[in-house]
Amino acid sequence: MTGVLEGKRGLVMGVANDRSIAWGIAKAMHAAGAELAFTYQGEAFGNRLKPLAESVGSDFMVDVDVTDDASLDAAFAQLSERWPTIDFVVHAIAYSDKSELTGRFLDTSRANFKNSMDISAYSFIEVARRAYPMMQENGGTLLTLTYLGSNRVVPNYNVMGVAKAALESATRYLANDLGPEGIRVNAISPGPMKTLAGAAIGGARKTFKHTDQNAPMRSNATLDAVGGTAVYLASDAGACTTGEIIRVDGGFHVLGMPQPDNL
Repeated sequence: MTGVLEGKRGLVMGVANDRSIAWGIAKAMHAAGAELAFTYQGEAFGNRLKPLAESVGSDFMVDVDVTDDASLDAAFAQLSERWPTIDFVVHAIAYSDKSELTGRFLDTSRANFKNSMDISAYSFIEVARRAYPMMQENGGTLLTLTYLGSNRVVPNYNVMGVAKAALESATRYLANDLGPEGIRVNAISPGPMKTLAGAAIGGARKTFKHTDQNAPMRSNATLDAVGGTAVYLASDAGACTTGEIIRVDGGFHVLGMPQPDNL
């Protein structure tokens, strides 16, 4: 896929470290020829991101809080000053109180429900609202990340499952709104991955092992596989793909029960 994003520019939001899904996507997009900008939240994440951004030739990083309208406005104002138009945005932002990602969904607090929905789902709408004027001239791609827990019960995923369900629905509605302007909106749904975010969910190691042993491919997703999917969606080859939830999980989502040896 070398060169398929040559001449394209985009924003990657949500790189936490070099094991982040967002970083796997950023590396793949850079390898495909794209020019990248990044957002982060807070000094600690900025310090982690800086050497990664530099390694893909990017000197554009901006601190943004997706729960703060003024912060989002400022971030996209800086981006538009640098690049009048962009071709894609990768939204890889989600959050829930770690203490509520164990045990029963029934015990979800009102405060954490609101906060999880705001950061994990509504922020994509806010990002899309600010990004699409920069894509109206040439079209573009908005990408976000979801997970199987949006439509099937995954132990301990709890309120994040509800938030991801909202995010997937938002993906479809945004795809319909922005399609006439040549803007595609899609979500990538990897299986469990060993990321900072994934580690916050109770029983993460067991979930990772279970899917690795039972997926038809007998493996979990890799950063390279997710990155390659993002490249396809952002490239001209993805021109007629929108409103989709693209699963990159070794086929685990097709199963009705574990493999015979693991029953």
